[in-house]
Amino acid sequence: MTQNSIELDATDLRLLQLLQVDASRSNQALAALLQLSPPTCLRRVRRLQETGLIERQVAILQPERLAAALGHGLQAIVEVSLDRQDSDSLDSFERRAVALDAVQQCWRVSAGPDFILVVAAPDMPAYLELSRALFTGDANVRNVKSFFSVKRAKFSTAMPLPSTNPGTAAE
Repeated sequence: MTQNSIELDATDLRLLQLLQVDASRSNQALAALLQLSPPTCLRRVRRLQETGLIERQVAILQPERLAAALGHGLQAIVEVSLDRQDSDSLDSFERRAVALDAVQQCWRVSAGPDFILVVAAPDMPAYLELSRALFTGDANVRNVKSFFSVKRAKFSTAMPLPSTNPGTAAE
């Protein structure tokens, strides 16, 4: 194994799948599901964290319920095209975008716009404030297309992993 490679066996893959579904499970519950001793399970989880495969553990809030509790709630997917695509210009816009709490995701993309942003705002006035600060305040922003969500049909944070069923290549 080289310094940059990480070897994963079927148990590691199953552990990652279980944690992606519910990271709040206790170590004892995970160990039981994986048929491991709790200390072995804990060592595996810590190794996956230390290697950076597990980046962090978070609570995922349900936007519709949050909106019902707080009022409104607006989500948008925004395409941003810049006039200049040199490294400094791209880096500058990216730094400004990721610094805003309302920007949940910032993707630098190719073959189309320069960036795709996933934005959450409490309401349209808050989105307008964000767009003025991020888009109209930057002379390098050429075009912005905002798509407002009317329904979330699917949302997942889980990364697809090879199957861990017996008899598959992941064993």
